[in-house]
Amino acid sequence: MSRKLALAETVSMAIITLKSNRLRSLLTMLGIVIGNASVITLVGVGRGAQNLAENQLSNLGANVLFVVPGNNDTRRRGVAFPRNLVLEDAEAISKQVPTVKRVAPQISSSEVVQFGSKSSTSSITGITPNFLPVRSFDIAKGRFISEQDVNSARNVVVIGPDLNEKLFGANRSIGENLRIKDQTFQVIGIMSPKGAVFGNNQDENAYIPITTMVSRITGRDPTYGVSLSFISIEAINERATRAAKFQITNLLRQRHNIIRDDDFAVRSQKDALQIVSTITGGLTLMLAAIGGISLLVGGIGIMNIMLVSVSERTEEIGLRKALGARSSDVLTQFLIESLILASLGGLLGTGLGVAAISTLSILTPLPATIGVKTIMTTVSLSGSIGLIFGVLPARRAAKLDPIVALRSL
Repeated sequence: MSRKLALAETVSMAIITLKSNRLRSLLTMLGIVIGNASVITLVGVGRGAQNLAENQLSNLGANVLFVVPGNNDTRRRGVAFPRNLVLEDAEAISKQVPTVKRVAPQISSSEVVQFGSKSSTSSITGITPNFLPVRSFDIAKGRFISEQDVNSARNVVVIGPDLNEKLFGANRSIGENLRIKDQTFQVIGIMSPKGAVFGNNQDENAYIPITTMVSRITGRDPTYGVSLSFISIEAINERATRAAKFQITNLLRQRHNIIRDDDFAVRSQKDALQIVSTITGGLTLMLAAIGGISLLVGGIGIMNIMLVSVSERTEEIGLRKALGARSSDVLTQFLIESLILASLGGLLGTGLGVAAISTLSILTPLPATIGVKTIMTTVSLSGSIGLIFGVLPARRAAKLDPIVALRSL
């Protein structure tokens, strides 16, 4: 007479069976190990990219706005930005917008910077003294551009620490002269390290008075006058950024005689963070999907091996059924074997993935990270895949006729 086996007894039998075929069990788990490690690593990399972008954007300041020429449509089509932001726009914003604390107009150009036999192509930015507090930059040595430097259009320059290292090395640079576009500039200061924003290493930049930039580097636009690359604006506080954005937009529309389509864009740190979160969130989902495919392949591998196992264990299954085992007992044992293989593979893969993320965080500037919730979800998913792909082999084993199975003895 058949009796139903206890769950503990079924689990014990499944473990004994897996131990008796250690090599096969390890190879079967390999697909799940690789798949789980891929999911953990790729999701960690995606979140690391998001953290890196957010950390860089946080350096801009929570109450900083940027006015750039061109609208969203022109940027999507890849059309060059029209030169429609002028110095008078910056002056008007400073004087007429009550929620604005400071305004820092900027003109940028890529030029070759030379000192002796050494040279480097860097971004040269014409600025005013307000640039330092608005963009939260600091001076490491020397001084920054002053109002007198701007009013007199002096040939003075403040350089980033990486540019200083390239041109001067360990030598003293303050007071030395370097050349930018056949003009001689005296180094008056070195910036503190700031890092990169969206691939632009700010520590390789050089800063000169905006008047010097116009008169000796870029020249004056015959149509628009002093054309700006963009305008950095500091609101009186973080809560005032929305009002400042609204007021700046209305002011520039009046100045540019715009009724419908703006020829400029006003962006805040929050806007940039939302864009970055959308992009990196999509990237993380895509990477997770790629890793998920690896998990599915691992599940298919478990199903194939378990089907082979059913064929090889036909006599064992027939003998067990002849001695009273129920079809449900056989079904349960095969499902448990699949679950054990998938769960152990998931745990091993998780360990490898976490180790890979830790290694990336140490060896690269990418702050790769993974949450406990994601780890638990991935391990649970591995077990679920083991159960799902173990159903077909388990059903086939459970349906074996004991008489037919025993004929192969």
